[in-house]
Amino acid sequence: MNVLHWLFTATFTIGNQTVLWREVLGNVFGLASALGGMRRRVWAWPVGIVGNVLLFTVFLGAVFDNPNPVNLLGQTGRQVMFIVVSIYGWYRWQHRAETGAAPVTPRWAGWRTRIILVVALVGGTAAITPLFRLLGSYEPVWSDAWVFVGSLLATYGMAKGWVEFWLIWVAVDVVGVPLLISAGYYASASMYVFYGVFTLVGFFVWARERRRNATPTAPIPKTVSV
Repeated sequence: MNVLHWLFTATFTIGNQTVLWREVLGNVFGLASALGGMRRRVWAWPVGIVGNVLLFTVFLGAVFDNPNPVNLLGQTGRQVMFIVVSIYGWYRWQHRAETGAAPVTPRWAGWRTRIILVVALVGGTAAITPLFRLLGSYEPVWSDAWVFVGSLLATYGMAKGWVEFWLIWVAVDVVGVPLLISAGYYASASMYVFYGVFTLVGFFVWARERRRNATPTAPIPKTVSV
């Protein structure tokens, strides 16, 4: 069977719900990308892009004639955004690796940047919500906009190496899980629950790495010849 044909037609059922294998595979690639990001591996970016392409076709349910004909424009738009920002992150991390440096060194964003991120998340959600509503996104539209803006900020933060980007993902998951459940995307909702736990682990891993890098090493005492 043609692989592409299988990707667009393969389904399985959970109770009375039909689930696309594309949705499962897209989230598996996303999880693998998150794992690679936590370990600061360059391959996290291209792996994530594969998942983004798959999920793009999932969340435009009505356009791709999926069993669940629900369009989540925020979820769809963030897949495109992920691809664009991931190309930037991929280049940034790869360039550092080629110079012999670590792909990224975790660092705190600082209070000024944190305030900017919060304002951007709230303000961006308020600004995009009317557009998504006009385009016919699923209600509550503000939550779809929140997921889109938060995902943009978190992905950019990962590329910059800010430890706080993991907490932005937590904020995305808290809103995203109820939205996906109400829209009937149960596989993605289940993965979001797991992501929520995973992102908290990632935050503490990066925070510990930041503390380790910031701890000065004691100089080796010189031997004095008599």
